[in-house]
Amino acid sequence: MAQVVMAIDQGTTSTRAILFNHQGMIVSSAQKEHHQFYPKPGWVEHDPLEIWRSAQMVMQEALISSGLSINDVAVIGITNQRETTLVWDKSTGKPFYPAVVWQDTRTDQICSQLAEDGGQDRFRRKTGLPIATYFSGPKIKWLLENVPGLRQATNEGQALFGNIDTWILWNLTGGVNGGLHLTDVTNASRTLLMNLETLDWDDEIITSLGIPRQLLPEIKPSSGILGFATGAWESIPVAGILGDQQAALFGQTCFEAGEAKNTYGTGCFMLINTAQKIVQSKSGLLTTVGYKIGESPAVYCLEGSIAITGALVQWLRDNLQMIKSAPEIEELAKTVADSGGIYIVPAFSGLFAPYWRSDARGVIVGLTRYINRGHFARAVLEATAYQTREVLDAMESDSNVKLKALKVDGGMVHNDLLMQFQADITYVPVVRPTVAETTALGAAYAAGLAVGFWHDTEELKANWQQDKVWEPKMESATRSKLYAGWKKAVARTFNWIE
Repeated sequence: MAQVVMAIDQGTTSTRAILFNHQGMIVSSAQKEHHQFYPKPGWVEHDPLEIWRSAQMVMQEALISSGLSINDVAVIGITNQRETTLVWDKSTGKPFYPAVVWQDTRTDQICSQLAEDGGQDRFRRKTGLPIATYFSGPKIKWLLENVPGLRQATNEGQALFGNIDTWILWNLTGGVNGGLHLTDVTNASRTLLMNLETLDWDDEIITSLGIPRQLLPEIKPSSGILGFATGAWESIPVAGILGDQQAALFGQTCFEAGEAKNTYGTGCFMLINTAQKIVQSKSGLLTTVGYKIGESPAVYCLEGSIAITGALVQWLRDNLQMIKSAPEIEELAKTVADSGGIYIVPAFSGLFAPYWRSDARGVIVGLTRYINRGHFARAVLEATAYQTREVLDAMESDSNVKLKALKVDGGMVHNDLLMQFQADITYVPVVRPTVAETTALGAAYAAGLAVGFWHDTEELKANWQQDKVWEPKMESATRSKLYAGWKKAVARTFNWIE
Protein backbone atom coordinates (compact mmCIF):
# COMPACT_ATOMS: atom_id res chain seq x y z
CA MET A 1 0.00 0.00 0.00
CA ALA A 2 1.31 3.46 -0.94
CA GLN A 3 2.55 5.39 2.09
CA VAL A 4 3.25 8.91 0.81
CA VAL A 5 2.23 11.64 -1.61
CA MET A 6 4.87 13.55 -3.60
CA ALA A 7 4.49 17.32 -4.00
CA ILE A 8 6.58 19.29 -6.47
CA ASP A 9 6.78 22.90 -5.27
CA GLN A 10 8.29 25.01 -8.04
CA GLY A 11 8.83 28.48 -6.59
CA THR A 12 10.33 31.75 -7.74
CA THR A 13 13.80 31.08 -6.35
CA SER A 14 13.94 27.32 -5.90
CA THR A 15 12.31 23.98 -6.60
CA ARG A 16 11.38 21.55 -3.84
CA ALA A 17 10.04 18.04 -3.65
CA ILE A 18 8.37 16.96 -0.41
CA LEU A 19 6.91 13.60 0.60
CA PHE A 20 3.92 13.73 2.98
CA ASN A 21 2.33 10.88 4.96
CA HIS A 22 -1.34 10.33 5.85
CA GLN A 23 -1.05 12.71 8.81
CA GLY A 24 0.12 15.51 6.50
CA MET A 25 3.58 15.43 8.05
CA ILE A 26 6.82 15.74 6.08
CA VAL A 27 8.62 12.43 5.55
CA SER A 28 11.48 13.85 3.50
CA SER A 29 12.31 16.80 1.26
CA ALA A 30 14.91 18.18 -1.11
CA GLN A 31 15.45 21.67 -2.48
CA LYS A 32 17.53 23.35 -5.17
CA GLU A 33 17.82 27.04 -6.03
CA HIS A 34 17.84 28.18 -9.65
CA HIS A 35 19.38 31.23 -11.26
CA GLN A 36 17.67 34.61 -11.51
CA PHE A 37 18.45 36.63 -14.63
CA TYR A 38 18.01 40.42 -14.83
CA PRO A 39 18.91 41.34 -18.44
CA LYS A 40 17.50 44.88 -18.18
CA PRO A 41 16.03 47.06 -15.41
CA GLY A 42 12.60 45.67 -14.57
CA TRP A 43 13.19 42.45 -16.50
CA VAL A 44 13.30 39.10 -14.64
CA GLU A 45 13.85 35.75 -16.36
CA HIS A 46 14.33 32.07 -15.54
CA ASP A 47 15.77 29.18 -17.55
CA PRO A 48 12.91 26.66 -18.01
CA LEU A 49 15.33 23.80 -18.77
CA GLU A 50 17.21 24.48 -15.52
CA ILE A 51 13.91 24.42 -13.64
CA TRP A 52 12.93 21.05 -15.14
CA ARG A 53 16.38 19.59 -14.35
CA SER A 54 16.03 20.86 -10.76
CA ALA A 55 12.59 19.29 -10.45
CA GLN A 56 13.88 15.89 -11.55
CA MET A 57 16.84 16.15 -9.19
CA VAL A 58 14.86 17.06 -6.06
CA MET A 59 12.23 14.39 -6.75
CA GLN A 60 14.93 11.73 -6.78
CA GLU A 61 16.72 13.17 -3.74
CA ALA A 62 13.54 13.33 -1.67
CA LEU A 63 12.71 9.72 -2.48
CA ILE A 64 16.23 8.48 -1.72
CA SER A 65 16.43 10.33 1.61
CA SER A 66 13.06 8.87 2.65
CA GLY A 67 14.31 5.32 2.30
CA LEU A 68 11.13 4.47 0.39
CA SER A 69 10.66 3.15 -3.14
CA ILE A 70 8.64 4.50 -6.06
CA ASN A 71 5.98 1.90 -5.24
CA ASP A 72 5.37 3.75 -1.95
CA VAL A 73 4.36 6.95 -3.79
CA ALA A 74 0.59 7.09 -4.32
CA VAL A 75 0.34 10.20 -6.47
CA ILE A 76 2.14 13.38 -7.53
CA GLY A 77 0.83 16.93 -7.05
CA ILE A 78 2.25 20.15 -8.51
CA THR A 79 2.30 23.68 -7.17
CA ASN A 80 4.08 26.56 -8.82
CA GLN A 81 5.05 30.21 -9.02
CA ARG A 82 2.10 31.75 -10.81
CA GLU A 83 1.98 34.07 -13.85
CA THR A 84 5.55 33.23 -14.92
CA THR A 85 5.19 32.74 -18.66
CA LEU A 86 6.97 30.49 -21.14
CA VAL A 87 6.50 29.16 -24.67
CA TRP A 88 8.16 26.09 -26.12
CA ASP A 89 8.32 23.90 -29.22
CA LYS A 90 6.23 20.77 -28.76
CA SER A 91 8.43 18.78 -31.17
CA THR A 92 11.79 19.58 -29.56
CA GLY A 93 10.81 20.56 -26.00
CA LYS A 94 13.04 23.62 -26.29
CA PRO A 95 11.81 27.00 -25.06
CA PHE A 96 11.56 29.75 -27.66
CA TYR A 97 12.68 32.24 -25.02
CA PRO A 98 13.51 32.30 -21.27
CA ALA A 99 10.58 32.21 -18.85
CA VAL A 100 9.31 35.75 -18.18
CA VAL A 101 8.85 35.89 -14.41
CA TRP A 102 5.75 37.28 -12.69
CA GLN A 103 7.78 40.20 -11.26
CA ASP A 104 8.86 41.32 -14.76
CA THR A 105 7.61 44.76 -15.87
CA ARG A 106 8.53 44.78 -19.59
CA THR A 107 4.84 44.69 -20.56
CA ASP A 108 4.17 48.12 -19.07
CA GLN A 109 3.54 49.75 -22.47
CA ILE A 110 1.35 46.87 -23.61
CA CYS A 111 -0.73 47.23 -20.45
CA SER A 112 -1.04 50.99 -20.96
CA GLN A 113 -2.24 50.42 -24.53
CA LEU A 114 -4.78 47.81 -23.41
CA ALA A 115 -6.09 50.20 -20.75
CA GLU A 116 -6.64 53.01 -23.26
CA ASP A 117 -9.95 51.39 -24.23
CA GLY A 118 -11.90 50.80 -21.02
CA GLY A 119 -9.30 51.64 -18.38
CA GLN A 120 -7.22 49.44 -16.10
CA ASP A 121 -10.34 47.50 -15.06
CA ARG A 122 -11.38 46.76 -18.65
CA PHE A 123 -11.35 42.97 -18.07
CA ARG A 124 -11.97 42.93 -14.31
CA ARG A 125 -15.65 41.92 -14.44
CA LYS A 126 -14.77 38.74 -16.34
CA THR A 127 -11.35 37.94 -14.89
CA GLY A 128 -11.34 39.57 -11.44
CA LEU A 129 -8.02 41.22 -12.34
CA PRO A 130 -6.82 44.69 -13.35
CA ILE A 131 -4.65 45.09 -16.43
CA ALA A 132 -1.14 44.86 -14.97
CA THR A 133 2.34 43.63 -15.85
CA TYR A 134 1.90 40.93 -13.18
CA PHE A 135 -0.31 38.66 -15.27
CA SER A 136 0.52 36.18 -18.04
CA GLY A 137 -1.68 37.50 -20.87
CA PRO A 138 0.33 40.66 -21.61
CA LYS A 139 3.54 38.59 -21.30
CA ILE A 140 2.27 36.17 -23.99
CA LYS A 141 1.44 39.14 -26.22
CA TRP A 142 4.97 40.52 -25.73
CA LEU A 143 6.53 37.16 -26.60
CA LEU A 144 4.42 36.80 -29.76
CA GLU A 145 5.43 40.28 -30.86
CA ASN A 146 9.14 40.11 -29.99
CA VAL A 147 10.42 36.53 -30.31
CA PRO A 148 11.47 35.72 -33.91
CA GLY A 149 9.57 32.77 -35.38
CA LEU A 150 7.14 32.38 -32.47
CA ARG A 151 4.08 33.78 -34.25
CA GLN A 152 4.67 31.47 -37.21
CA ALA A 153 5.26 28.43 -34.97
CA THR A 154 2.02 29.28 -33.13
CA ASN A 155 0.05 29.52 -36.37
CA GLU A 156 1.48 26.14 -37.43
CA GLY A 157 0.44 24.56 -34.11
CA GLN A 158 4.03 23.93 -33.01
CA ALA A 159 4.19 26.34 -30.05
CA LEU A 160 2.78 25.74 -26.57
CA PHE A 161 2.26 28.29 -23.81
CA GLY A 162 2.24 27.41 -20.17
CA ASN A 163 2.87 28.73 -16.73
CA ILE A 164 5.38 26.64 -14.80
CA ASP A 165 2.74 24.08 -13.74
CA THR A 166 2.02 23.29 -17.40
CA TRP A 167 5.73 23.05 -18.24
CA ILE A 168 6.41 20.62 -15.37
CA LEU A 169 3.31 18.53 -16.17
CA TRP A 170 4.14 18.38 -19.92
CA ASN A 171 7.66 17.16 -19.23
CA LEU A 172 6.61 14.79 -16.44
CA THR A 173 3.97 13.09 -18.62
CA GLY A 174 6.14 12.47 -21.67
CA GLY A 175 7.26 15.80 -23.10
CA VAL A 176 7.80 15.47 -26.87
CA ASN A 177 6.33 11.97 -26.63
CA GLY A 178 2.76 12.98 -25.88
CA GLY A 179 3.18 15.22 -22.84
CA LEU A 180 -0.09 16.66 -21.52
CA HIS A 181 -0.74 20.34 -22.30
CA LEU A 182 -3.00 21.20 -19.36
CA THR A 183 -3.36 23.71 -16.55
CA ASP A 184 -5.79 24.09 -13.65
CA VAL A 185 -8.38 26.74 -12.88
CA THR A 186 -6.23 28.51 -10.27
CA ASN A 187 -3.31 29.10 -12.62
CA ALA A 188 -5.61 29.95 -15.52
CA SER A 189 -7.33 32.55 -13.35
CA ARG A 190 -3.99 34.41 -13.11
CA THR A 191 -3.48 34.89 -16.84
CA LEU A 192 -6.01 37.73 -17.39
CA LEU A 193 -7.47 35.43 -20.06
CA MET A 194 -9.89 33.15 -18.15
CA ASN A 195 -13.55 33.95 -17.50
CA LEU A 196 -14.28 33.35 -13.79
CA GLU A 197 -17.83 32.19 -14.51
CA THR A 198 -17.23 29.82 -17.44
CA LEU A 199 -13.79 28.68 -16.18
CA ASP A 200 -12.61 28.76 -19.79
CA TRP A 201 -10.51 31.07 -21.96
CA ASP A 202 -12.51 34.15 -22.87
CA ASP A 203 -12.67 34.58 -26.66
CA GLU A 204 -13.17 38.34 -26.51
CA ILE A 205 -10.12 38.87 -24.31
CA ILE A 206 -7.73 36.55 -26.15
CA THR A 207 -8.78 38.21 -29.41
CA SER A 208 -8.08 41.65 -27.88
CA LEU A 209 -4.57 40.49 -26.99
CA GLY A 210 -3.98 38.72 -30.30
CA ILE A 211 -3.40 35.34 -28.66
CA PRO A 212 -4.45 32.26 -30.71
CA ARG A 213 -6.44 29.74 -28.66
CA GLN A 214 -4.33 26.79 -29.92
CA LEU A 215 -1.36 28.22 -27.98
CA LEU A 216 -3.20 27.83 -24.66
CA PRO A 217 -3.48 24.68 -22.50
CA GLU A 218 -6.78 23.01 -21.63
CA ILE A 219 -8.15 24.07 -18.23
CA LYS A 220 -8.85 21.33 -15.65
CA PRO A 221 -9.96 21.14 -11.98
CA SER A 222 -7.30 21.52 -9.26
CA SER A 223 -7.95 18.02 -7.93
CA GLY A 224 -8.51 15.13 -10.32
CA ILE A 225 -6.40 12.62 -12.23
CA LEU A 226 -4.74 14.52 -15.10
CA GLY A 227 -2.57 11.70 -16.44
CA PHE A 228 0.38 9.52 -15.54
CA ALA A 229 4.09 10.18 -15.22
CA THR A 230 6.62 8.58 -17.52
CA GLY A 231 10.31 7.76 -17.23
CA ALA A 232 11.65 7.29 -13.70
CA TRP A 233 8.16 7.84 -12.25
CA GLU A 234 6.39 5.56 -14.73
CA SER A 235 2.64 5.06 -14.15
CA ILE A 236 2.33 7.20 -11.01
CA PRO A 237 -0.79 9.39 -11.40
CA VAL A 238 -0.43 13.16 -11.49
CA ALA A 239 -3.67 14.36 -9.92
CA GLY A 240 -3.35 17.83 -8.46
CA ILE A 241 -2.31 21.28 -9.62
CA LEU A 242 -2.68 24.51 -7.67
CA GLY A 243 -0.96 27.86 -8.07
CA ASP A 244 1.27 28.37 -5.04
CA GLN A 245 -0.95 30.77 -3.10
CA GLN A 246 -4.11 28.77 -3.64
CA ALA A 247 -2.13 25.68 -2.64
CA ALA A 248 -1.21 27.36 0.65
CA LEU A 249 -4.89 28.20 1.25
CA PHE A 250 -5.72 24.52 0.62
CA GLY A 251 -2.84 23.33 2.82
CA GLN A 252 -4.01 25.63 5.63
CA THR A 253 -7.45 23.95 5.26
CA CYS A 254 -9.22 27.29 4.75
CA PHE A 255 -12.30 25.56 3.34
CA GLU A 256 -14.94 27.83 4.89
CA ALA A 257 -16.01 31.31 3.78
CA GLY A 258 -14.10 33.95 5.75
CA GLU A 259 -11.06 31.79 6.51
CA ALA A 260 -7.80 33.45 5.45
CA LYS A 261 -4.07 32.78 5.23
CA ASN A 262 -0.95 34.78 4.46
CA THR A 263 2.10 33.25 2.79
CA TYR A 264 5.50 34.84 3.27
CA GLY A 265 7.81 33.99 0.39
CA THR A 266 9.52 35.97 -2.35
CA GLY A 267 6.38 38.06 -2.26
CA CYS A 268 3.52 38.00 0.22
CA PHE A 269 0.03 36.76 -0.60
CA MET A 270 -3.08 36.89 1.54
CA LEU A 271 -6.19 34.99 0.46
CA ILE A 272 -9.66 34.85 1.99
CA ASN A 273 -12.19 32.19 1.01
CA THR A 274 -15.45 33.65 -0.40
CA ALA A 275 -16.99 30.21 -1.13
CA GLN A 276 -18.85 30.00 -4.46
CA LYS A 277 -19.35 33.76 -4.59
CA ILE A 278 -17.34 35.87 -7.04
CA VAL A 279 -16.66 39.05 -5.04
CA GLN A 280 -15.48 42.00 -7.14
CA SER A 281 -13.03 44.05 -5.09
CA LYS A 282 -13.48 47.78 -4.56
CA SER A 283 -10.27 48.07 -2.55
CA GLY A 284 -7.51 47.00 -4.92
CA LEU A 285 -7.66 43.24 -4.32
CA LEU A 286 -7.84 40.49 -6.91
CA THR A 287 -10.72 38.08 -7.40
CA THR A 288 -9.37 34.63 -8.16
CA VAL A 289 -10.27 30.94 -8.16
CA GLY A 290 -9.28 29.34 -4.86
CA TYR A 291 -9.64 25.71 -5.97
CA LYS A 292 -11.93 23.25 -7.71
CA ILE A 293 -12.20 19.67 -6.48
CA GLY A 294 -13.27 17.33 -9.28
CA GLU A 295 -16.80 18.03 -10.46
CA SER A 296 -17.66 20.19 -7.42
CA PRO A 297 -18.27 23.90 -8.03
CA ALA A 298 -15.28 26.21 -7.99
CA VAL A 299 -14.44 28.03 -4.76
CA TYR A 300 -13.38 31.67 -5.13
CA CYS A 301 -11.14 34.00 -3.14
CA LEU A 302 -10.13 37.58 -2.69
CA GLU A 303 -6.36 37.98 -2.82
CA GLY A 304 -3.94 40.68 -1.84
CA SER A 305 -0.66 40.26 -3.76
CA ILE A 306 2.55 41.95 -2.58
CA ALA A 307 5.49 41.71 -4.98
CA ILE A 308 8.50 42.07 -2.69
CA THR A 309 8.84 40.71 0.86
CA GLY A 310 11.31 37.81 1.17
CA ALA A 311 12.97 39.17 -1.96
CA LEU A 312 13.82 42.29 0.05
CA VAL A 313 15.81 40.12 2.48
CA GLN A 314 17.62 38.60 -0.50
CA TRP A 315 18.36 42.13 -1.74
CA LEU A 316 19.87 43.02 1.64
CA ARG A 317 21.97 39.83 1.42
CA ASP A 318 23.02 39.83 -2.24
CA ASN A 319 23.02 43.47 -3.36
CA LEU A 320 23.97 45.31 -0.18
CA GLN A 321 25.79 42.34 1.43
CA MET A 322 24.72 43.37 4.93
CA ILE A 323 24.07 39.72 5.82
CA LYS A 324 25.56 36.46 4.56
CA SER A 325 22.40 34.35 4.85
CA ALA A 326 18.70 35.16 5.11
CA PRO A 327 18.23 33.85 8.70
CA GLU A 328 20.93 36.28 9.93
CA ILE A 329 18.54 39.21 9.45
CA GLU A 330 16.66 38.49 12.67
CA GLU A 331 19.78 38.66 14.85
CA LEU A 332 20.92 41.84 13.10
CA ALA A 333 17.47 43.41 13.56
CA LYS A 334 17.52 42.52 17.27
CA THR A 335 20.58 44.73 17.80
CA VAL A 336 18.27 47.76 17.74
CA ALA A 337 15.01 48.53 19.53
CA ASP A 338 13.23 49.85 16.44
CA SER A 339 13.90 50.97 12.85
CA GLY A 340 15.24 54.34 13.94
CA GLY A 341 12.57 56.17 11.96
CA ILE A 342 13.44 54.77 8.52
CA TYR A 343 11.04 53.04 6.17
CA ILE A 344 11.98 50.91 3.16
CA VAL A 345 9.21 50.62 0.57
CA PRO A 346 10.30 47.88 -1.87
CA ALA A 347 8.44 48.95 -5.00
CA PHE A 348 11.11 47.32 -7.17
CA SER A 349 8.50 46.20 -9.72
CA GLY A 350 5.99 48.91 -8.95
CA LEU A 351 3.37 48.42 -6.24
CA PHE A 352 0.89 45.55 -6.28
CA ALA A 353 -2.15 45.39 -3.96
CA PRO A 354 -3.88 47.56 -3.01
CA TYR A 355 -2.33 50.27 -5.25
CA TRP A 356 -1.48 48.67 -8.63
CA ARG A 357 0.99 51.42 -9.49
CA SER A 358 3.48 50.36 -12.16
CA ASP A 359 4.93 53.89 -12.06
CA ALA A 360 6.19 53.40 -8.48
CA ARG A 361 9.76 52.50 -7.53
CA GLY A 362 11.39 51.68 -4.22
CA VAL A 363 12.36 54.31 -1.66
CA ILE A 364 14.25 54.54 1.63
CA VAL A 365 13.04 57.48 3.70
CA GLY A 366 13.88 58.95 7.09
CA LEU A 367 17.66 58.51 6.87
CA THR A 368 19.84 60.25 9.47
CA ARG A 369 23.42 59.77 10.68
CA TYR A 370 21.95 57.69 13.52
CA ILE A 371 20.95 54.83 11.17
CA ASN A 372 23.05 51.64 11.09
CA ARG A 373 22.85 48.12 9.63
CA GLY A 374 20.52 46.97 12.40
CA HIS A 375 17.99 49.66 11.53
CA PHE A 376 18.14 48.60 7.88
CA ALA A 377 17.49 44.97 8.86
CA ARG A 378 14.58 45.97 11.05
CA ALA A 379 13.06 48.21 8.36
CA VAL A 380 13.31 45.37 5.83
CA LEU A 381 11.31 43.06 8.10
CA GLU A 382 8.80 45.73 9.04
CA ALA A 383 8.13 46.48 5.36
CA THR A 384 6.62 43.01 5.03
CA ALA A 385 4.34 43.55 8.02
CA TYR A 386 3.20 47.00 6.87
CA GLN A 387 2.36 45.75 3.39
CA THR A 388 0.38 42.88 4.92
CA ARG A 389 -1.55 45.37 7.09
CA GLU A 390 -2.55 47.33 3.97
CA VAL A 391 -3.88 44.17 2.33
CA LEU A 392 -5.68 43.08 5.51
CA ASP A 393 -7.45 46.46 5.73
CA ALA A 394 -8.57 46.12 2.09
CA MET A 395 -9.72 42.55 2.65
CA GLU A 396 -11.86 43.43 5.65
CA SER A 397 -13.38 46.32 3.70
CA ASP A 398 -14.31 44.15 0.71
CA SER A 399 -15.50 41.08 2.59
CA ASN A 400 -17.15 42.82 5.54
CA VAL A 401 -15.47 40.17 7.69
CA LYS A 402 -13.28 41.11 10.66
CA LEU A 403 -10.49 38.55 10.84
CA LYS A 404 -10.16 36.88 14.23
CA ALA A 405 -6.74 35.39 13.46
CA LEU A 406 -4.25 35.29 10.61
CA LYS A 407 -2.93 31.86 9.59
CA VAL A 408 0.61 32.22 8.27
CA ASP A 409 3.04 30.04 6.35
CA GLY A 410 6.17 30.24 4.22
CA GLY A 411 9.85 30.71 4.93
CA MET A 412 9.64 33.97 6.87
CA VAL A 413 7.23 32.66 9.54
CA HIS A 414 10.19 31.24 11.47
CA ASN A 415 11.30 34.81 12.14
CA ASP A 416 9.83 35.52 15.58
CA LEU A 417 10.64 39.23 15.44
CA LEU A 418 8.71 39.66 12.19
CA MET A 419 5.74 37.59 13.38
CA GLN A 420 5.44 39.60 16.60
CA PHE A 421 5.60 42.89 14.69
CA GLN A 422 3.01 41.49 12.27
CA ALA A 423 0.61 40.79 15.15
CA ASP A 424 1.34 44.23 16.63
CA ILE A 425 0.78 46.28 13.47
CA THR A 426 -2.38 44.40 12.38
CA TYR A 427 -3.80 44.01 15.90
CA VAL A 428 -4.69 40.41 15.00
CA PRO A 429 -3.26 37.19 16.51
CA VAL A 430 -0.84 35.48 14.11
CA VAL A 431 -1.04 31.67 14.03
CA ARG A 432 1.65 29.35 12.64
CA PRO A 433 0.77 25.69 11.92
CA THR A 434 2.99 22.74 12.79
CA VAL A 435 3.70 22.18 9.10
CA ALA A 436 4.71 25.57 7.73
CA GLU A 437 5.29 24.19 4.21
CA THR A 438 1.61 24.50 3.44
CA THR A 439 2.09 25.34 -0.25
CA ALA A 440 3.53 21.89 -0.96
CA LEU A 441 1.05 20.34 1.47
CA GLY A 442 -1.87 21.88 -0.45
CA ALA A 443 -0.65 20.32 -3.70
CA ALA A 444 -0.27 16.99 -1.91
CA TYR A 445 -3.78 17.26 -0.46
CA ALA A 446 -5.33 18.07 -3.87
CA ALA A 447 -3.57 15.11 -5.49
CA GLY A 448 -4.25 12.75 -2.59
CA LEU A 449 -7.97 13.53 -2.54
CA ALA A 450 -8.21 12.62 -6.23
CA VAL A 451 -6.92 9.06 -5.68
CA GLY A 452 -8.48 8.36 -2.26
CA PHE A 453 -5.27 8.73 -0.24
CA TRP A 454 -7.39 11.11 1.85
CA HIS A 455 -11.17 10.68 1.77
CA ASP A 456 -12.48 14.22 2.23
CA THR A 457 -11.65 17.72 3.42
CA GLU A 458 -12.73 16.87 6.97
CA GLU A 459 -9.85 14.40 7.17
CA LEU A 460 -7.49 17.16 6.01
CA LYS A 461 -8.83 19.59 8.63
CA ALA A 462 -8.19 17.00 11.32
CA ASN A 463 -4.51 17.00 10.29
CA TRP A 464 -4.06 20.75 10.88
CA GLN A 465 -2.22 21.54 14.10
CA GLN A 466 -1.24 24.83 15.70
CA ASP A 467 2.44 25.38 16.47
CA LYS A 468 2.67 28.94 17.81
CA VAL A 469 0.56 32.08 18.29
CA TRP A 470 1.77 35.68 18.52
CA GLU A 471 -0.64 38.03 20.31
CA PRO A 472 -0.64 41.82 19.69
CA LYS A 473 1.30 43.71 22.38
CA MET A 474 1.88 47.18 20.90
CA GLU A 475 0.03 50.21 22.27
CA SER A 476 -2.61 51.65 19.98
CA ALA A 477 -1.00 55.10 19.73
CA THR A 478 2.35 53.61 18.71
CA ARG A 479 0.69 51.41 16.12
CA SER A 480 -1.17 54.35 14.59
CA LYS A 481 1.94 56.53 14.47
CA LEU A 482 4.11 53.87 12.83
CA TYR A 483 1.47 52.99 10.25
CA ALA A 484 0.89 56.65 9.37
CA GLY A 485 4.62 56.95 8.73
CA TRP A 486 4.48 53.94 6.42
CA LYS A 487 1.61 55.44 4.42
CA LYS A 488 3.59 58.64 4.02
CA ALA A 489 6.60 56.67 2.78
CA VAL A 490 4.48 54.75 0.25
CA ALA A 491 3.21 58.02 -1.22
CA ARG A 492 6.83 58.98 -1.98
CA THR A 493 7.13 56.04 -4.42
CA PHE A 494 4.41 57.24 -6.80
CA ASN A 495 5.04 58.69 -10.26
CA TRP A 496 8.75 57.84 -10.33
CA ILE A 497 8.55 56.28 -13.81
CA GLU A 498 7.36 58.81 -16.38
